[in-house]
Amino acid sequence: MQMQQGDDRYCPRCGAPVVSQFREGRQRPVCTSCGWVIWYDPKLVASGVVAQDGRVLMIRRAMDPGRGLWCLPGGYVDRGEVVESAVVRELKEETGLEVRVRRLVGLFSQPGRPVVLAVYDVEPVGGTLRAGPELMDLGYFPLDSLPELAFPLDVDILAAWRNNASPHGKGV
Repeated sequence: MQMQQGDDRYCPRCGAPVVSQFREGRQRPVCTSCGWVIWYDPKLVASGVVAQDGRVLMIRRAMDPGRGLWCLPGGYVDRGEVVESAVVRELKEETGLEVRVRRLVGLFSQPGRPVVLAVYDVEPVGGTLRAGPELMDLGYFPLDSLPELAFPLDVDILAAWRNNASPHGKGV
């Protein structure tokens, strides 16, 4: 039996064992007693594109997945948190920068992946650039010379960002 995400073995409602059954087009965890289907929500990540002098800010991850590789800064949105507030918080934690959200670049997801990314075009308004505790390094890179990426989806995200760059000349 192959389960999704948390590999729950017992129903959170009644405590009975859970098995994998075909429901609504795919295998899902289902309680053997009460029949409740355990629905997993996708994790929402808020990420920001920070541009400066024709380059974008990338972070080098100090933990898996992708330890030692580079990606856009961002992190998980906490339950009950406004997404735009999460991107501001995450960029402060990871990069030391205080940012202002300019616009939503887009929502990005991939088949079979539990993460949905809400990516924003952000503008630094303060703070001091420094690598947070979950990073090995950070730096600005030209779009045509990105470092080795942890998440190939970042290429698509940056293409979407560049295709809709700020009319005020702040994008690349």
